Order: sequence, then structure tokens, then C-alpha cells
Amino acid sequence: MRGEFVDLDGARVYYYAAGTRGAGEPVVFVHGFPTSGHLWNDVVPLVPAGHRVVVVDLLGYGRSDRPRGHAVSIRAHADRLVALFDVLGINYATLVGHDVGGGIVQTVAVRHPQRVSRLCLVDSVAFDGWPTRDVKLARAMLPLTRHLPPTWLLSVLRNDLLRGYVDQERGQHSVERFVRPFATPEGRDVFMHHLLALDPADTQAIAARLKDIVAPTAIAWGQHDPFLPLSLAERLCAAIPGATLDVIPNARHFTPEECPHRIGDVLAALLQR
Repeated sequence: MRGEFVDLDGARVYYYAAGTRGAGEPVVFVHGFPTSGHLWNDVVPLVPAGHRVVVVDLLGYGRSDRPRGHAVSIRAHADRLVALFDVLGINYATLVGHDVGGGIVQTVAVRHPQRVSRLCLVDSVAFDGWPTRDVKLARAMLPLTRHLPPTWLLSVLRNDLLRGYVDQERGQHSVERFVRPFATPEGRDVFMHHLLALDPADTQAIAARLKDIVAPTAIAWGQHDPFLPLSLAERLCAAIPGATLDVIPNARHFTPEECPHRIGDVLAALLQR
């Protein structure tokens, strides 16, 4: 694997890749909130041979630059993803998205259908199905955030994210890595910027157009996801023509980390369609 930064309209976005340009249909992985490309570490080696793999750190997450005035809505991230395709010479790709990343790849599939050959949605936001209590909490806390130490905010975040893991020890290790960019006063402000940009209106705006997605689509979901219920996966499956749904027993939200082989099997089957 090799990683590098790409400048997209004055902001550096980090990605890492494997394979050779032009070798096989590319597979692009997009994480959600508030994680990073590390989410896919155990899934990437399971991608069948012959495919170029690209894993993105969205702007403001992981190694990518802080937003510094750049929009971080779902549509803005989707537009940057298409811009990244242009820089990397990717005409079309299989898109794999988790959580908010699922909303981003749905947006690309609806607004740029020619760039998406296949679609894989893993425990994804959709319609009006979001962990909206987090958004409401952020807006209620906004006047206080500059007076709150980052350690306090991260403590609340850690406890909330851990509900998405079955293996709490694994979860603690991952969560510490994910929240590290937000551990300073500037990082706290970036975190709030992300949180306030989460808007169910973004996925509601494309909901009526999901029926127009022609790319083969696979949906994978943790049976006991505490943030995004299984009923949301069933709605997505019914809305996208020909979509398949794989429910992962006894799993919660962070299935790419805790059940990578199940996600790998879903992706391998999708790549054969």
C-alpha cells in the first residue's frame, strides 16, 4: 500500500492505494463519522486480486487537512470524491461506504451515475435515518463548546461510539485512533464543525432518486446496530432496484472492523455481478 496527499481546491485529502492504474475495476472505500480510512484495514486485504484499491480519509478526518472553511456536508464530500477520481484517472469504480460514507456514495451514485459501476452500503445513513440525537446535542451545546475542554467532549464521544462495538477492547483501541485528531482546542472546533454539518436533509434530497440507481448494489448490516436500525437497511434494499441485503448476526455498527470477512464476502459477491 502507498499513501499520498492530493490537493482538491486548496485542501489536501489523503488516500492510500494498492494495485496499478488501469488494472481491474477500482474499488474505493469511504468511511463515515467520526472515523477514518483505518476503518477498512482488515477489509482491504480481502478484495479479490486484480482490482485497484483506493481508501480515502475524508477532509477533516484521519490524515487529511482540517476543513478550514471548506464545506463538509455529504454533497461536498461527494463532489470532492468525484474530483479525486479525476485526479487519479478513475473513470468509474465500485464504491463502498460505511455510515455517513454510505450517504456520500449514494449521492455520487445518484448525481454521477456514470462514475459508479457497483455500490456497497455498510451500516449506512439513508433517508431520514440518522443518529439525530447527536446533531440535536451538538446544536444545543454549540454556545458552550469553546468553553469546554476537548477531553470532556472526547469522553462523551468515546462512550457513545463504544456502543457500536461488540468487542469493547477492540472498540477502545479503534476509538482512540479515530478521536485523536479532535484532541486539541482546534480539533474540538473541527469536530463540532463536522457534527453540525450532519444533516438528514442531504439523504432525504436523494431518496426519491434511489430507484434510478442502475449499478448492482449490495447492502450489509449489523443485526444489532444501535445507531442505524435494521429497518433502515430494509428500506434501502426495497428502494434500490435489484439490491441485496446481508444481515450480519450478533454484529453492531462497526462491522468492517469486527466482521471484515463477512464484508469481504459481500464485496466479492458484488464484484461478480
